[in-house]
Amino acid sequence: MRVPPALSRRQFLAGSSAVLGLGVRRLVPFARAAPSATVSVAKCDAYGAELLPTLDRMFDQLGGLGRLVKGRTVAVKLNLTGPSTMRLGTRPAGLAHWVHPRVIGAVVHLMDEAGAHRIRLLESGYASAIPLDEYMYQAGWDAGEIVRAGRRVELENTNWLGRGSAYHRFDVPGTGLLFPSYLLNHSFRDCDAFVSLAKLKDHTTTGVTLSMKNCFGNIPTTIYGDHVAKDEPDELPHSGRNRVFHDGARQPPSLAAPEVDPASPRHEGYRIPRVVVDICAARPIDLAIIDGIDSMGGTEGPWSGGEGCHPGVLIAGTNCVNTDAVATAVMGYDPMAPAGTSPFRTSDNFLELAERVGLGTRDLKQIEVAGTPIREARFDFAPLIRSRFPRNLPPYPGEKS
Repeated sequence: MRVPPALSRRQFLAGSSAVLGLGVRRLVPFARAAPSATVSVAKCDAYGAELLPTLDRMFDQLGGLGRLVKGRTVAVKLNLTGPSTMRLGTRPAGLAHWVHPRVIGAVVHLMDEAGAHRIRLLESGYASAIPLDEYMYQAGWDAGEIVRAGRRVELENTNWLGRGSAYHRFDVPGTGLLFPSYLLNHSFRDCDAFVSLAKLKDHTTTGVTLSMKNCFGNIPTTIYGDHVAKDEPDELPHSGRNRVFHDGARQPPSLAAPEVDPASPRHEGYRIPRVVVDICAARPIDLAIIDGIDSMGGTEGPWSGGEGCHPGVLIAGTNCVNTDAVATAVMGYDPMAPAGTSPFRTSDNFLELAERVGLGTRDLKQIEVAGTPIREARFDFAPLIRSRFPRNLPPYPGEKS
């Protein structure tokens, strides 16, 4: 499948509409309406017949999908991290580091039944601008099955301009922890509700990766990539985001806002949790859904080791911090753990940072859990760290801003 033509650099830079600002008030921040909201947890053993009714019951426990999606355009950020052809041994991606295609299809179907006007599935294909359906095909998926799960379903690779003519600026309320604003694909603006559909996994840098860390993938590498020119974006993505975000070795091009504090630590354990919180504050998550039926532990993807596991659980909530705190506990970890301790051994605790800026509480005593109690859903991920490499990363010193 041919990559659609990109806007030329000259065309992109011509005119003041090349980058459009977006105030937070224009969004529909359901997730930020309260510091604590109900989180639904359910045991689900397989991606078969029990999946759809389980998700339907969970959404009912959250007040129903209709109040969020009826008559609206819904953007769903998928977790399809890493190269499309990479595997964890012989496990298909959906049984390891990617959200499973049947979970995507079930969510699309239920949103369609709840009256969604349009459902747009989003992901930033790794170092690529190929259409998202082609990216899925490379992984052995039939993207058509997912699209047919609803009446009006679209796919977009958000790692570049895509179908849009401009990137849009999303301001972080306040000053931001790392950057004051971020430039994103039009799909994050052209929606009325935003959903993060994530996988239940460990993460080498941030300890765990759930609905919030999933949104690190919102950020296009045509602007925040490793080798983007100083004064203009790339036409197509060619790399990851290591030099701007992980290492802090360079600033983004001049059309994007520079760091709040260029003298801040260059340690990825300081930087990545703050980017995660920034991006979730700038483009709030209205519904968080976490696929933990089959997954992998030890790390976030096969490129750094890991081993397959079967937690057999689904988690969902309308506050991303509450949801990720419950999911962290389901994984056998303490969401209140300080930096330098498990699971946040190599970073600051992004849940703590998010709580500080008012996105939601991580205190389990303040979060109502509907459905399966945490103790019954618990699947301990800590032993799976044995499969991570390198295994003996130094503990994070706990630098604070």
